[in-house]
Amino acid sequence: MSSSMSSASSSSSRSSFDGPSTPPDTVHSLPNSLKAARQEAGIDTEEPLWKKRHTFFPLERQERYSAPTDNGFVAPELTELVAPNIESFNALWAEDPSLDPPASVAVSGFVNEGTGLLEKSLRRLAPRIVFDGQGDANNGLGNRITLRMDSVNLSKPLINERAKGVRERRVFPTEARERLFTYTGKLTARLCWSVNGDPEQSDIVTLGNCPVLVRSNRCNLRGMSSRELVAHHEEANEFGGYFLVNGNERLIRYLIVAKANSPQAIERPSFEKRGPSYSNKAIVIRCLHKDDLISVTNAVHYLHNGGLTMRFSWRKQEYMVPVVMVLKALVDATDKEIFASIVQGDFENTFLTDRVELLLRNFKQYSLWSGHQCLEYLGSKFRVVLGCPEDYTDAQVGTELISRILLVHLDSPRDKYKMLIFMIQKLYSLVAGESCADNADSPQHHEILMPGFLVGQIIKERIDEAVGNIRAQIARDVRMKVKGLDFFDSKYIKKTVSKVNIDIGVKIASFLATGNLSSPSGLDLQQTSGFTIMAEKLNFARYLAHFRSVHRGAFFAELKTTSVRKLLPEAWGFLCPVHTPDGSPCGLLNHFSHTCRMTTRQPDVSHIHALLSGLGMTEAAFAIGAVGAASQRDTDARDNMVVVQLDGAILGYTTPALAKHMATALRIWKTEGLHHVPLDLEIGFVPTSRAGQYPGLYLFSNRARMMRPVRLLHNNKIDMVGPFEQVYLDIACDPQEVVPGVSTHVELAPTSILSVLANLTPFSDYNQSPRNCYQAQMMKQTMGTASTAVSRRTDNKLYRIQTPQTPVVRPELYNKYGFDDYPNGTNAIVAVISYTGYDMEDAMILNKSAHERGFGYGTVYKSETIDLRDLKGKSSSSVPTLHFGFAPNSRPTEAQRAILDQDGLPYIGQKVMAGEPICAYWDEVSGKTMFKKFKGDEYAYVDTVRLLGSDAGSGGGDSECQKVQIMLRITRSPVIGDKFSSRHGQKGVCSQKWPAVDMPFSESGMQPDVIINPHAFPSRMTIGMLIESIAGKAGAMHGIAQDSTPFTFSEDFTPTEFFGEQLKAAGYNHVGNEPMYSGITGQELRADIYLGVVYYQRLRHMVNDKFQVRTTGPVHALTRQPIKGRKRAGGIRFGEMERDALLAHGTSYMLQDRLMNCSDYSTSYVCRTCGSLLSVGFDTSASSRHGGGAISTIDVTTQGTTPILGPNGEFCRVCRAEDEVRHQQGLEPLRGKRQPIGGVEATIAIPQSNVINSLSGGDLDVVAVPYVLKYLVAELAAMGIKMSFGVSP
Repeated sequence: MSSSMSSASSSSSRSSFDGPSTPPDTVHSLPNSLKAARQEAGIDTEEPLWKKRHTFFPLERQERYSAPTDNGFVAPELTELVAPNIESFNALWAEDPSLDPPASVAVSGFVNEGTGLLEKSLRRLAPRIVFDGQGDANNGLGNRITLRMDSVNLSKPLINERAKGVRERRVFPTEARERLFTYTGKLTARLCWSVNGDPEQSDIVTLGNCPVLVRSNRCNLRGMSSRELVAHHEEANEFGGYFLVNGNERLIRYLIVAKANSPQAIERPSFEKRGPSYSNKAIVIRCLHKDDLISVTNAVHYLHNGGLTMRFSWRKQEYMVPVVMVLKALVDATDKEIFASIVQGDFENTFLTDRVELLLRNFKQYSLWSGHQCLEYLGSKFRVVLGCPEDYTDAQVGTELISRILLVHLDSPRDKYKMLIFMIQKLYSLVAGESCADNADSPQHHEILMPGFLVGQIIKERIDEAVGNIRAQIARDVRMKVKGLDFFDSKYIKKTVSKVNIDIGVKIASFLATGNLSSPSGLDLQQTSGFTIMAEKLNFARYLAHFRSVHRGAFFAELKTTSVRKLLPEAWGFLCPVHTPDGSPCGLLNHFSHTCRMTTRQPDVSHIHALLSGLGMTEAAFAIGAVGAASQRDTDARDNMVVVQLDGAILGYTTPALAKHMATALRIWKTEGLHHVPLDLEIGFVPTSRAGQYPGLYLFSNRARMMRPVRLLHNNKIDMVGPFEQVYLDIACDPQEVVPGVSTHVELAPTSILSVLANLTPFSDYNQSPRNCYQAQMMKQTMGTASTAVSRRTDNKLYRIQTPQTPVVRPELYNKYGFDDYPNGTNAIVAVISYTGYDMEDAMILNKSAHERGFGYGTVYKSETIDLRDLKGKSSSSVPTLHFGFAPNSRPTEAQRAILDQDGLPYIGQKVMAGEPICAYWDEVSGKTMFKKFKGDEYAYVDTVRLLGSDAGSGGGDSECQKVQIMLRITRSPVIGDKFSSRHGQKGVCSQKWPAVDMPFSESGMQPDVIINPHAFPSRMTIGMLIESIAGKAGAMHGIAQDSTPFTFSEDFTPTEFFGEQLKAAGYNHVGNEPMYSGITGQELRADIYLGVVYYQRLRHMVNDKFQVRTTGPVHALTRQPIKGRKRAGGIRFGEMERDALLAHGTSYMLQDRLMNCSDYSTSYVCRTCGSLLSVGFDTSASSRHGGGAISTIDVTTQGTTPILGPNGEFCRVCRAEDEVRHQQGLEPLRGKRQPIGGVEATIAIPQSNVINSLSGGDLDVVAVPYVLKYLVAELAAMGIKMSFGVSP
């Protein structure tokens, strides 16, 4: 920042960009009184505190716009919010996932990034093996080829290699955005193969073009300063973190998953459905190796008969294995060793010993005594499932199963054995009631699935699938005995690879575009869709909120229980209690607090074991003997030893007191930076308790955990705490609440618990809680400033307010996160008065003069893309037959010429009305000119026309333009029915634009811009809005920005006192009331009116987008009732309950009008004789004899048995057929006599009022019926059921 900026607020203790603060340091220190605040700030007690300058930084903002900094970023705090998104993607390709390029010295222009996480993960994949069946090698199986892939790499986005004459080969995001294509880099990997163990051969294969995360280490914008970003047509504070797919900004949502490598005790009724005698109790662990991306979930189930089974999934199929078999297979353990390991010397605990004894006895039925036998047994069962090579022995397959599926986060079988023993102990403790079940919905047991890691998981699985496909192709060649099959010939291998589709980039792009995951293994996730969202830029607040939102998962959205949605105390400081939507996603879609950070690095913690051993930890190997010896002295020995774990690996055992001492020592070391203990180490000490959480010292250093900064009271240094450990810490919210000897930490600021958006609600601590929730949602629906580079945006819909202002009243974070670059509303003079009755029920009156000066004036940008390759008449060949412009032989009209140029595209700035053409193109086959018309209810202006070329062809841009995008600008002045809101959830619609002469005015001549009803306050209790009103009024009078950070004021130091002084100094009433005069009579109003300045937002919900009107219009083809949908000129459904309301009111004509006349009114013939609605026939020969055509004399002849015909020859076919039968039987014809045909019948009466026309002499009447009745009669007739109608006489 410039020196002028710092001098402008030099008296403030904060940095200049931290913004106005009133009073200066109350956010952190919270003084007891106004006097104390003045003394702390070093201000003379005689001089009011508010007289300190509080600037709006207008000059600095202007300088920031005109010349963005070329050293760093305009708002570096914004990048911190989005950093986890980018760093998780960076970690796939580089060891250091930092946002900025490392300062390491480049060797010959290449920076050694180290081994990325994706590469490490690929090394853990099992190679694929094929035998060619030729020769006697490998026990007669033939030559053995081993296939694997490694060295995967993603290049930076570059232009097509075939493009000629290109100066800049790098592709930048703005080009992808404007040309509506995907921002991708080339994904390559090395395919390695080895025959019979010979030295490996390799070949680089291309895996397609993979989408690149903007501003990641694979993006061309990485490390650019704000000035360079602007030069590349980006915004000055473009923080990236999204993918560009087909020009759209797509974002992978953070997902909550179970904490990795932490065994959780779960009670779930669904466990009982796994099989007979299964209980609802299990220990579940989600295992994730530090060098891997894909996790594996293992569970140990308790059976009612005392048994234990191990459950795991492989390719979406569940398998159960006896636990004892796994224990024996791991370390060749004897029954005695297993018994001793589980019981750990507590032989007097008969509950435990009996069950372990039963467990070992039940396993005898398998007749497996040694570990090798168990491995062979497992291998024989899982050989086909795992797809192991033919030359593997059963024991090798069993070993492969254990290493690939069982507790994969641990490398050695002994460590896995220890961990499994611990899980069994915890499960028996849960069953015995000694410890409680863990809450699976608590953030204590959660971590975050990061976007980059999810992409890495998909790439890894697809690469494994690609190697599998290559193996399958070779195996097919071996089976078919293809000519030229030779494992030693590299040409054959390369030829085989070329036959297999290994384009992974398309799969990733498809995943990002749709959010649907198609995975053979399911990636250990509970959902298959809903992973990605569109990062909509309705306004900056909404855009930023997308990057801080975290979802519980689509699976939980369908659950009927509400326990998942509850706000738990464990979420304090990590998830915002305010910022969650109302409705179906409530409690499932949360937002991180603004101080919450996610870990993306795996620090080195290999030395922690030695540190803890030095503090007195007993090695796990000796713990059994130690506890066994102790048990002879003390019956409660087991309670005196607790486990010490680091990332799901058992380091040792110690006493609870020593464990607490270790936790304290580690915490001090990490905050002081001693012994290389990482600051992000989570130290969860769970004390011993009666039926509480299972005790132990649990340390976590892995990635994807939530961490947040607090101040450690011991040394007054910043400590990062996680949700697991926070439960057992005592963190004071405020320095005054610190209890000596009890409190361990103190919050940096009380606002740490709120998200970025929730922090922007002024004085939110004075509002009723639901209103703060509403405001967090409404701020994201505000018509604001979406972007500072609107001319470069290609969004389908953009909203923009033309006359925004910076708020007079704003919290500290407003400046910190640079929200002034994207203002969202206007400071309005608001009077709280019941005036004219137009302000009832949240309606508000706008001052017409304020509206004419530009209050709330906005614009909507809509984009229209026309691709001739997708239109009717397109050419199937590569040569196009549709061209922009007018056909050579057609002459456009004057009206068309006024809008469209010779090339068929509209003029920039041209006004276009609904139904007018915005583009012309012609078909060279038919020679006709066609038009694309503007669909809309209003008029628009052509803002931008983009010609979109393709990358195809050697020249790239040589081919004829076939695709254009037209941006239309629609002006939206506020009209009656548009929605406005203050920043306190007080929303309302504009009910009237009142002339300024009729508005009430104050003694100083001020007229309100907005009038709202006083009844909006009592029930909603938005006191923050009343405080904002007086603060804004005082700020406007003194020209200062007022600080509205929540929790700044207290009962000893009230806002009324603080801002009241400022109002008094300006000559106003200290509570904000003023005498006002009626604008109509000029008389003084009887009560003083609350008048002040409130920041108002115009919401995007406009009446022009909502109103729906229909006289006639399209109808449904089957029922002939109006279709639904505003866009299709449809109607609004008038359903059963609405019908009931009209019946209750007795408004029969209204009912007739809605359900008949305006819906599916139709006429039908009904036969008087048989009551049929469907049997009308036309005797055309008869009607032609009598003159033909539609007009005919009525046939009244009754000769023979000929039926009487109507004016156009109408007759009833059923009756005519019956008459013919009667004639043959010698009976007289029916001729209108009512007689049921086909047996007994009950008729449905039709009143005479519904008869439109009685055909004199004929058997048919014309009646008015809903068309759907005719449809019902036809449907029933198809089922053999006849409906009969009788016309009342």
